[in-house]
Amino acid sequence: MLGTVNRILLGLVGAVLAAAGVVVLTASRPLGGRHRPLLAEATRRSHWHAEGWWWWAELAGLVLCVLLALWWLLAQLRRSRPAALLVDTGDGAFAVLRGRALEEAVAAEVGAVEGVARCRVALRGRSGAPALRVAVELEPYAVPADALAALEGPVLTRARTSAALPALPTEARLEVRAHRPRRVT
Repeated sequence: MLGTVNRILLGLVGAVLAAAGVVVLTASRPLGGRHRPLLAEATRRSHWHAEGWWWWAELAGLVLCVLLALWWLLAQLRRSRPAALLVDTGDGAFAVLRGRALEEAVAAEVGAVEGVARCRVALRGRSGAPALRVAVELEPYAVPADALAALEGPVLTRARTSAALPALPTEARLEVRAHRPRRVT
């Protein structure tokens, strides 16, 4: 939901800025305003005379800015996570596994491991080749090797099996939760 709002607001801001740019370009003083010729004789003498290279450099800079802005806008519209995965059921049909459902299932299984305080999972990549990013917050007494072994063992095996994937690359980040020091008296 937040991503959709971000894209809509970015589109509106871009449209307003583009409209403002057109207004400024068509009514600016060096170009003579809206009702005069674009390059009148006085304009050419006062603005385009001996330094013709400057205007070409400025135009190239503006074109570069527009291309970078378009590239950024297209990057905002691109999805960074697959919404769903197609799972081969074995009988010639396919089932659809929501990406969020897979994330929640893996997070619940890792969260049930002894010593895990919190777990966040994000599905990345394309729907044909997904990957997981797992952030695990451990309790101060937890053994990181045990949590990692549980993740790479039964949890990822079940995730691969349920999604019918031969491989599911996973990046795990383990962090120990801060705790208050015990007071010694």
